[in-house]
Amino acid sequence: MKVEETGMAGLVVITPARHGDERGFFSESYNRARLAEHGIDIEFVQDNHSLSARVGTVRGLHFQSPPHAQAKLVRCGRGRLYDVAVDIRRGSPTYGQWFGTELSFDNGRQLLVPAGFLHGFVTREPDTEIVYKCSDYYAPDCDGAVRFDDPDIGIDWGVDPGDVVISAKDAAAPTLAELDNPFEWTGPRA
Repeated sequence: MKVEETGMAGLVVITPARHGDERGFFSESYNRARLAEHGIDIEFVQDNHSLSARVGTVRGLHFQSPPHAQAKLVRCGRGRLYDVAVDIRRGSPTYGQWFGTELSFDNGRQLLVPAGFLHGFVTREPDTEIVYKCSDYYAPDCDGAVRFDDPDIGIDWGVDPGDVVISAKDAAAPTLAELDNPFEWTGPRA
């Protein structure tokens, strides 16, 4: 299992090993003990799976606030997507910064998104599936979002904004500056 730092505390890219032969491959996509060897000790309690039929579908930027804040371990089950996380922990040295990486069925990469980050993705292929583990259960009263096209964040989604497929809820989300932000950095000060 390969674990790559992103420059944002807690946000890492994980690439599990694949063992292949003429039949295909086998991969251990999650192993709590192996992650703990890399200093990652998160208990996941819920798995989610979504399908996006069209290329250019954006889901996000989402978060779940305390007391039900969620860390997520995200991977692509089929197709290809561009996955994005934004640090919104007030006081963090990387507050407001974003990181994006391609996750695909072919590359097997995963993104570990800590609580205190926004999360979203855009599909690059039709019928793309995203599968992810969550560290807390879904709580509708803690569900939140920030606009995917917030100019202060400036994410390059690699898609023309006019071609985006997005839910009404996500289109109506506030900007980060308008958000009543519930997250505070608890790590060392820079």
